[in-house]
Amino acid sequence: MSDLSESPAGAEHVAECQRCQKPLPLCICDSITPIKNRISVLILQHPQEQDRALGTARLTALHFTDAVVKIGLSWPSLAKALGRPVADPSRWAVLYLGSANAAALDPGKEIVALNRKGELADNQRTILERIEGVVLLDGTWSQAKALWWRNPWMLKCQRVILGPKRPSAYGELRREPRREGLSTLEAAALLIAALEKKPDIETTLNAAFGRMLMRFREVQRTNPELAPRPKPRRSRDFRRRKRA
Repeated sequence: MSDLSESPAGAEHVAECQRCQKPLPLCICDSITPIKNRISVLILQHPQEQDRALGTARLTALHFTDAVVKIGLSWPSLAKALGRPVADPSRWAVLYLGSANAAALDPGKEIVALNRKGELADNQRTILERIEGVVLLDGTWSQAKALWWRNPWMLKCQRVILGPKRPSAYGELRREPRREGLSTLEAAALLIAALEKKPDIETTLNAAFGRMLMRFREVQRTNPELAPRPKPRRSRDFRRRKRA
């Protein structure tokens, strides 16, 4: 799979890891032992998601034995996106927040299933127990929205949203417009750990995320061209809502 991101200015000479595709000084692949996951993971990355330094899509996939990363805008079906002959979208969940708010719909729950109208679905436990795979949309808020609308087959999947108890560990490195905004890695950690009822999955992935951020900050002090100070990620849609 090709990486469509550009190298930071002045850093073209630095080799990148062939697995996570980060510049080698930012790579933590040697500390990752893949987890044998029961719930399959499909990460769809928007082509304009160019943050190699702080992005986590490939790092997330490396943590699971059954995970796929695809770059693009649209696919004819879930099976095509997965590269499989057959896939039942009704047994898959798509993590797409949109305008929904888990805290308002079901206070205290970190994972909430929605119906076609974007409302709280009935039989939450039954819905979550039958999920066989999850689709994660990797990109900014507006890029995730584009992926959602350009892939109608996602409407056949079970839509879920997250209500994390803690904000993203990105902190000042990447400010999200909403508290529910998590990195792809953090979202996968929370979701897969809960669906498989294995808290150690979340612990393992969040520890790796911590190592990634620590490495970024270390490189930022010594080689800021490889780890530039990022701008806040805010979608145009969010800015319009805020001014309204």
